Amino acid sequence: MKINNMLWVVITVMFLMWLFGVIFKISAGGVLHLILIVAVILLVINLVKTAKT
Repeated sequence: MKINNMLWVVITVMFLMWLFGVIFKISAGGVLHLILIVAVILLVINLVKTAKT
């Protein structure tokens, strides 16, 4: 349960980092989109693990 909560925090932080980067037009190349992709992958993994239990 603790790992599940921590994973949600990581997903939220990564999504917010991506969102702030897009809003403030921070030019970090593909890093901003990489952060979003990693956050989505973590979200899918979390949802699959939650559905199995």
